[in-house]
Amino acid sequence: MIYDLHSHSTASDGVLSPSALLERAVEKGVSVLALTDHDTVAGIAEARQRAETLPITFISGVEISILWEGKSIHLAALNIDETHPEMLALMARQKILRDERAAKIGEKLAKAGIPNAYEGAKALATGEVTRAHYARFLVAEGYVRDDEHAFKRYLGMGKSAYVKPMWCSLEEAIDVTHQAGGVICVAHPLRYKMTARWVRRLIEDFKKAGGDGMEVAGCNQTPDQRQLLARWATEFDLYASAGSDFHYPAGWVELGKGLTLPTSVKPIWTCFSL
Repeated sequence: MIYDLHSHSTASDGVLSPSALLERAVEKGVSVLALTDHDTVAGIAEARQRAETLPITFISGVEISILWEGKSIHLAALNIDETHPEMLALMARQKILRDERAAKIGEKLAKAGIPNAYEGAKALATGEVTRAHYARFLVAEGYVRDDEHAFKRYLGMGKSAYVKPMWCSLEEAIDVTHQAGGVICVAHPLRYKMTARWVRRLIEDFKKAGGDGMEVAGCNQTPDQRQLLARWATEFDLYASAGSDFHYPAGWVELGKGLTLPTSVKPIWTCFSL
């Protein structure tokens, strides 16, 4: 069986609708898929409904943005009750923070000589406006050559249109996820711009706060990276998750691609009733 427990739809910054995402997952041989849009559960109902007509098991989830030691970190909450009052309240608070940040990015781009960026990014977004939508706008308008260039020139940390996020705390994200009946993982631990020492510190704090797991298998990893993550999962007695972090069709990131967990770890899906 192929488990992919990290994916995105047009409810946040993915390019496929929740239904189309499920259809593609089936085409790619995925057996169990979790939808984990950024700070929103808006796509779950559509995804669950479409999954009922397909040969796939659907897991409700959300990727929660937190602020830890001044750094923006993502936690993947899985198998949640997306209708739980505390989860809905957290999503509402995160939405306000996202909307405020998006507007400020637009203001900074205007000062940099790029007018109407907020309106342009919003036109590309089905849900909330993210930096990914700004990147797509900048590419479409010819200001940059690709999404990566957009972050390097305007949207990345320290650049002219960067706005520091103000997300919820690690403790709040874990507590609300557990109240909603789910489990929670550190998403893509090696993709933050931190040294290995800082990543271990993040994982240690996450474990102490009651976190459940960490993503071990992802797309575009080296064998050494996967083994390192597996060792940390074992060291900190955390469950191991597997997720592509799929946003759009690409050769290097694809639903279900290369997501085999090392045999030394405890799979996070053993916590679910599938």
